[in-house]
This record gives sequence, structure tokens and C-alpha cells, in this order.
Amino acid sequence: MKWYFEDRATHGQFVVNIGESTIRGEGLLNGKKEMVNTIAFNAGPDQKVMLDNISYSFQSNSVLPLVANQCFVFEKPEDIVAWQFNRNFYCIADHDAEVGCVGFLFYGIQNPLFISMCEEEIESISIIQKLCVEDMSVKDKMQGEMLRTLLKRLIIKVTRCAKKQTENYEIFTDERMDVIRKFNLLLEGYFRTQHEVQFYAQAMNKSPKTLTNIFGLCNYPAPSKLIQRRIIAEAKRYLYYTDKSAKETACELGFTSTAHFSRFFKMNVGINFSEFKAKELGKH
Repeated sequence: MKWYFEDRATHGQFVVNIGESTIRGEGLLNGKKEMVNTIAFNAGPDQKVMLDNISYSFQSNSVLPLVANQCFVFEKPEDIVAWQFNRNFYCIADHDAEVGCVGFLFYGIQNPLFISMCEEEIESISIIQKLCVEDMSVKDKMQGEMLRTLLKRLIIKVTRCAKKQTENYEIFTDERMDVIRKFNLLLEGYFRTQHEVQFYAQAMNKSPKTLTNIFGLCNYPAPSKLIQRRIIAEAKRYLYYTDKSAKETACELGFTSTAHFSRFFKMNVGINFSEFKAKELGKH
């Protein structure tokens, strides 16, 4: 079933899907008509999930956070419990002080981030699921705020579980990890136009060297590598899910010329964009 809440004043939308065969993420295919984030819980046996044209194993009793620009298809969507919400209902960036998930749970370095749940954590998620369904039927002026509170509780629960399973959060200070989270959020907002570490370092009042050192101490790829990786990931999305040419893709991603973009793509992937496109589309 699908339970749906909409705040007509703000256009905020919140959906709870249980046993729905239609759950999927259109990513770039929806033309950015609506930006919807998803928290998916696999309540059934292990299954496959196709995420941005790559197949992953989605294990039983685990959670997968997904952002609006990702294209995803579950092997058995009817076994998935999915909470979906748009920015107008709850903006994870604007409310990061409340939930501490941006740049980690969403838009993090580890993507996709599969989070295993223990028995106690599964019970907590089941309670949140039950309360969400109950409040979907209570049509009063407090309904939206009650549902937002439950969503925040879910995000915090999943974030805590993810941090326990991430070695760096056990070793390093929250201050250092918050620097990394802030960089990840800035990168998501500016990767199309800002390709140099200097921009992100300056926005965070750090030197490029300091920023790179922090990432190195935490055993993460250098910021420059993460910038390159994010641009390549988006370029591949355009390749898989749009009809954009190399020239159009280069323009979308802030390159001054198609030749510059082609050199960048080849340096990071091994072959140029056109060759990669011909190879990948030839598989289908």
C-alpha cells in the first residue's frame, strides 16, 4: 500500500510505501519535476538493486538511503518499505543540525551506503513504520508536524546505525568528520561549476592543504579525487538516462570545451565519452 501526505500550503510531500510494486527512482529521467529522497528498508530476503545502471546486493534487514538524482530499480520492490519525502516537506540540508545526516547518509563518500540493522534496530524501525501509518489517517492540523517528527526520528536512527558501522566515526572527532560532511554537501551543490579544491577549501575557511590532510588522516580519497569522481558519476548518468551528446554533457558539467571534457573523461575512465557511450549502449 501507499500512504500519502501533502501539505497544500507548502507543497510538502511525504509517502510511505509498504508492499508496493511500483517503487523506483527515475533520477534524471523525471526532468527534475520533483526532487524526492528515499529511505528504503529491505524487509524481505536478499535481493538485487540496480542503482545508476550498476547492480548491487541489497541484503535482508538493511537500509539504503537514496537521493533524488539517483535512478534505482529493486528486484523485489514489494519487499521494500520506503519512506519518500521532498524538500518542501523536510529539507535535510536546512535541518542538518537536527539530524546530522547530510554529507554522510545522503551525499556521502560511500555511495551506495548499505546499513545493516540488528534486531533491536529493526524493532525501532518497525515502530516508526507503524506510527507513520497511524498518523497518515489522522487528518488534523498537527498531522504534518507529527509525520515530520517521525521522519526525523527515522533519519537519526539510521544515521546512528551507519556511524556505528563506519570505522572513521569511531576513531575521529565529530569536528573532523563534520568538515568532511560539509565538503560533501558543497560538492553536491557546486560540482557542475567548480572543479578545483581551492573553491571548496575557501568556502570552508580552510587551505586546500589542510582539507586534503584531513581527508588523508581519515583514509578517504583526496578532495580532488572526489570532485573528479562526482563529475564522472554525473556524466555517466547523462549517458545512461538522457540523449545528451558529449558537447551537451560537457556544457552541463561546466567544461569550457568538448575536447577538455573528453580528455578529463578519458583520464578518469580510460576511454573517451563517445567510446564509453558506444560500448555501454551496445550492451543493451
